[in-house]
Amino acid sequence: MSLRSASAPAAVLATGVVLLSAVPASATATPAQIATSKSTGVTYLKSLQAADGSYVTSGGLSNEWAFSAFAAAGTAAVDVTPGGDATKNARTVYRGQLAASTWPGSSPVVTDYERAVLNSYAAGIDPARIGAGRNLIADLAAYWQTAEPGYWGPSANFNGTVFGLLALGGAKTQAGAQRVPQALLNSSVAAVRANQHTDGGWNYGKAAGDPTALAQGSDIDMTGAAMASLCVGGVPTTDAAVVAAKNFLKGKLLSSGAFNSMFGANTDSNGWAVSGLNACGLNPQGTDFTSGTGKTPVDYLIAQQFKPGGGFKYLSTDTSPSPYASVDGLRAVAGAGFTAAPPVPVTSGAPTWVATSAFTSGTAARIALVVDNGTAGALKVCAVTLTPTGTTTTLGAVLDAAATAAPSGCVTSVTPSTGSGTVTAVNGTANAGANSWKVSLDGGAATAATRATAVGVGDTVSLRYGG
Repeated sequence: MSLRSASAPAAVLATGVVLLSAVPASATATPAQIATSKSTGVTYLKSLQAADGSYVTSGGLSNEWAFSAFAAAGTAAVDVTPGGDATKNARTVYRGQLAASTWPGSSPVVTDYERAVLNSYAAGIDPARIGAGRNLIADLAAYWQTAEPGYWGPSANFNGTVFGLLALGGAKTQAGAQRVPQALLNSSVAAVRANQHTDGGWNYGKAAGDPTALAQGSDIDMTGAAMASLCVGGVPTTDAAVVAAKNFLKGKLLSSGAFNSMFGANTDSNGWAVSGLNACGLNPQGTDFTSGTGKTPVDYLIAQQFKPGGGFKYLSTDTSPSPYASVDGLRAVAGAGFTAAPPVPVTSGAPTWVATSAFTSGTAARIALVVDNGTAGALKVCAVTLTPTGTTTTLGAVLDAAATAAPSGCVTSVTPSTGSGTVTAVNGTANAGANSWKVSLDGGAATAATRATAVGVGDTVSLRYGG
């Protein structure tokens, strides 16, 4: 499944309110207009919740991206309930769906996991600790392309690599820390850079190494997502790639404040572009993005919103709102990229985060493992499946189980191969002088790697060789 909200007018599902909104009186959207847009947008998205509390539908595009928009607009998913029934709150129901052994179906693709990482994070569900048997970060790690480091899933679907970087860079730990090593993000940043077209933008397909493809015109939507992935991955706004992307978007600005996408002016394309600017800390209402008539992309989005219903149209000629356009529009107007940290709930007693705190003995689980021997291009990433015998496991057990990890080749040898002592060699690289193997969990401090090092449920294990 693609991650884009809609690819053409025919893909849009139209339901709901039919009162057309007027263009805001002020050309540049004011704080009051943005606040109203957020409030009414949330009201509309709440109306999409099913009677069972769900936002996920079977087949095709679902409404789970609503969680990213809710968080951006300051609404906690646990506070979203059908008819006030707290037992069916959106967060609890979504977590249960993700934890099910049948999710995401018999033929999953990498974008299924990336979408779930971004939205579970926004919903206040730790994506690595959905349940004892569900670690979305590890599920994503299984799609690392060993032959093309930095890519996630088949490289021809460049979309998967962009959203892999967005997911791993954007979904922080509960404490707000980066859970994967920077070397891993840097590898995907390099892949995104290699696919930037000569016009400064990006498209959905792989273009790296193909001068003809790189010379083709870029897509507004994918440019927004790709530039966001660079910034989320640690690239500064002043970087040449980000500046080129900004200039590409600037050159596509129409007098209405919309971007001239390949599908014409529409809310989804504008939403993705604005989210890209937001993620990079670039003002979508600044001088660069104010048209000759004084309109900005945020103006355009708010003009696409129905009053008083709160839903957004896909096209300006539409007479009813689109769920997908409403998600993309609200998230962008609210100032977010492609996910947002979960707000503090207003429901009494509800925590900001929910997560499984321990393994269940005898229940198979997955751990994300990153192995870095310090050699450029030699990074190993995989999902390790093991069956813990207690509430925690050990680094030794993870390394032993990595012999059958996905993708293969992540760990080919470990010294010592038994016991609880210090790890002295991994994949043939042995401790020498001031250089040794160290381990960090969820981006925490690196310590000497021992087979006895405790590993908890959902921990992202990073092994690095160096001084």
